[in-house]
Formats: sequence, C-alpha cells, structure tokens
Amino acid sequence: MKPQSFIIAGMALLTLSSCAVVRQGEVGVKRTLGKIQPTALSEGPKVFNPFITRIIKVPTRTVNIEVRSPLPSKEGLTVQSDVSILYRVEGAQAPKIVEQIGRSYEEVVILPVFRSAVADVASRYFAKDMHTGQRAEIEKAIRELMTQQLKGRGFLVESVLLKSISLPPGLTKAIEDKLAAEQDAQRMQFVLDKERQEAQRRVIEAEGVRDAQKIINEGLTPMLIKFKSIEAFNKLANSPNTKVIFTNGDAPLLMAQDAKLE
Repeated sequence: MKPQSFIIAGMALLTLSSCAVVRQGEVGVKRTLGKIQPTALSEGPKVFNPFITRIIKVPTRTVNIEVRSPLPSKEGLTVQSDVSILYRVEGAQAPKIVEQIGRSYEEVVILPVFRSAVADVASRYFAKDMHTGQRAEIEKAIRELMTQQLKGRGFLVESVLLKSISLPPGLTKAIEDKLAAEQDAQRMQFVLDKERQEAQRRVIEAEGVRDAQKIINEGLTPMLIKFKSIEAFNKLANSPNTKVIFTNGDAPLLMAQDAKLE
C-alpha cells in the first residue's frame, strides 16, 4: 500500500474518532483536560479533539428504576414491596451532576435518597394501610420527600409506584378476617334495618286500624243506632219469613222458627 493511502486512512480514522453524535433524549458533557465545561451540549454531531477532550453522554429521558425494598410500618412490621422510581435528569444540570457526583448517580444519590424517604414515610402508616386505598397517599409522600431532598441537584422525580406489596402472613390473615367481619356486620345491619322497617310498617298499620275504629265508634251515636233499628224493622216487616221478634223498642232481636223458649 502506498504511503498516501496510510495517510488518508489515518486522517479518516482521526476524523471519525473526533466526532460524536448527541442523540435525542440525551445531552453531552464536554471534558477537556479533566475540566468539565459548564454548558451542556444539545442534540446533533459534535467535533472535538480526541487527545484532550471527551464527550460524556447523559440521558435526559424518563428512567425507571425497579427496586425491591422493605417498608417498615408504624407497628414495627416489615412489608416487602416492589417499587418503581420514575425520574429524569435536567439537561442543563448534567455538567454539574457529572462533575460533583459522576455517572453513577443512581447508586450514589437516587437510591440512597429513596431508601431514606421510604423508611421515613412508611413508618408513619400501619402495614394494612399500604394494602388499601392509602397506598396512593404513601406514594405521593415518598415522591414529595425525595423531591425535597434532591432539590437543586438536577434530578426530577416524576412518580414513585408501590407494586406487589407482600404483607406478613399473620397480618394478611388478620386483614381478611377483619374484612369478613365487616361484611358480616354490614349484612346484619341490613337485616336489622329491614326488620326495623317492617316493625314500623306494622305500627303504622295498627295505628290506621285504631284510628278507623275510633272514627266508627265516634260516629255510632244513639240517634244513628235508632235510625238503623227502624230500617231493620221495616225490612223485617216486608220479609215473607215467619220470625219471632223481641225488642225493647230500640233494637230488634231475631229468633229462628225452631228456637225453643225456656
């Protein structure tokens, strides 16, 4: 191979090694002679001197960390949970992060802050609360505490999600028994309410009968009874049947034909 070919190949190799491409979802951090440049590099190709400069790529898209973490409860129990931590790096803060923390910022900062926050928040709640509707409240409290502790460090915690919570076996049985007892109590309350309504219905019905009888009794005046007696005498007088009538003049008393008088 001709010397010119070696020169051309060397120049091509040097050109390729002195060019870096910063892709979407990341920023570049330039380090020259060991010194970090304060301004992050945006997307696109970047040319640099490979002998004295290096470009470090830092992702700025959302990152999901899956952690298996013990959650200490208020009553002193330990609840195991799979946790997802969704966070991202603020692009403008990438040079500061690389300079002060390094590229292993997940192990150095994110996870220790998470473990501290989750221990602090979980200890405020009972173990059963982590398995109920208060889980969202716990997740929010952990995220807010992490955000407070990471403030100004270039990290944005988007959410913390508690998944696959495993309660101690004895507590799980106790929760199931409590739920069953609550369902039985609700069922019994329904039966009692139904019986109470039925009793109330009977009282109302009895009051209606009593009021009706009262109205009837108040309406049976001596004049009305005498009038009804006269009507009965008239009907008996027009009847073709033979009857024996005993009366004091106010009300008739009928006896059948075969009735024996003693």
